[in-house]
Amino acid sequence: MRKTLLLTCLGLTVAVLSLTAMGADAPSSKKDWPGWRGPNHDAIATEKGLLQKWSEEGPPLLWTAGGLGGGFSSIAIAGGRIYTTGKRKEGACIVCLDLSGKEVWATKIGSGDPNCTPTVDGDRVYAMDRHGELACCDAASGKVIWTKSFAKEFGGSDPSWGYSESPRVDGDWVIVTPGSQEALLTALNKKTGAVIWKTSNAALGSRGHGGAGYSSVMISQAAGLKQYVTMVGKGLVSVNAKDGSFLWTYDKVANGTATIPTPIVRGDYIFCSSGYDGGGAALVKVVKDGNGAMAEEVWYKKSNELQNHHGGTILIGDYLYMGHGHNKGFPVCVEFMTGKDAWRPGRGPGEGSAAIVSADGNLYFRYESGEMALIEATPKEYHLKGTFKIKTKHSASWPHPVVLDGKLYLRDQQDLHCYNVKKS
Repeated sequence: MRKTLLLTCLGLTVAVLSLTAMGADAPSSKKDWPGWRGPNHDAIATEKGLLQKWSEEGPPLLWTAGGLGGGFSSIAIAGGRIYTTGKRKEGACIVCLDLSGKEVWATKIGSGDPNCTPTVDGDRVYAMDRHGELACCDAASGKVIWTKSFAKEFGGSDPSWGYSESPRVDGDWVIVTPGSQEALLTALNKKTGAVIWKTSNAALGSRGHGGAGYSSVMISQAAGLKQYVTMVGKGLVSVNAKDGSFLWTYDKVANGTATIPTPIVRGDYIFCSSGYDGGGAALVKVVKDGNGAMAEEVWYKKSNELQNHHGGTILIGDYLYMGHGHNKGFPVCVEFMTGKDAWRPGRGPGEGSAAIVSADGNLYFRYESGEMALIEATPKEYHLKGTFKIKTKHSASWPHPVVLDGKLYLRDQQDLHCYNVKKS
């Protein structure tokens, strides 16, 4: 399946050493989108001066790059290079392009059709194939620096549609989710791949299914405790960032098939959702529990009321925006703290699930059927500002859009389309 996905990668005082060992993400250039859901992992582009409406033809197509291979990966952009993953004749590859779409290098990292969006951190890029073969490569040349196998080294097993998360770089560590009893999550030294810690024998709930999900790790400082939060087969989970010890779980949004969207983190609150019959959407508040933490439900909505399949959710101000419904992508806006609807117009201009990104006051909705829609990001009303048909549709139009430097990037299997969305 898709996803694709996301994420940013990015002594000699004791304080600085502590920050890098545990620490915050390294800052990235304003001209970078270094991984899944952008530099802040929130699918929000910060640039201005973009088109505020589209003509019937849509924005101008600048170029199309072909030959990327199969898979539902999105793209990362850093240091004037574009990175993605795709299934080629030789196997699953990380593919690097320049900003004109010309291939710079391609490196085999495994097999199958990958869904992982690479994570770029300085001079290195991290990605995995669908079987959990994780590779760290030199961003300039593609040379493999180190590898890890989720199955052989951590006892992991492939989710139904393969591992799809994007590695999360945090300071000197890479955080990934093998999903096993031995290593639900694990932290690796980003330079060597050496194991820092593993989350073992996590006390998960009864709902959902075992193993990893398709989500990517988020960092939370809720209840004054740094923690890594993600969705696995049995729902939303959190581990202590210091040592990987299990903290808490919330399984009401779990289902028997797949938990996919990346959680939304704000302060002590975390929003989570999943598709399929047993999913739904919820907001939890993380509170102190002795030396640890626990999650308290703020609100929950059943799957027929509110659920995001796999296109992602965006929090802007006090409101959440998403495509609602399993395989539906109905545009909705709900209040973050209450879950109450601000607007819900129905079908919208496309069919199937919708992958979204936000830029310059607007939402870019990409429908499974291959339509793009520009919707104003306001809770006041639903305001559609233009639509167009993407140039190709080789398969389900699932890869998440990227907006950077006045350009809209849309991956479609072997093709990557680049559109000009900057005001003239």
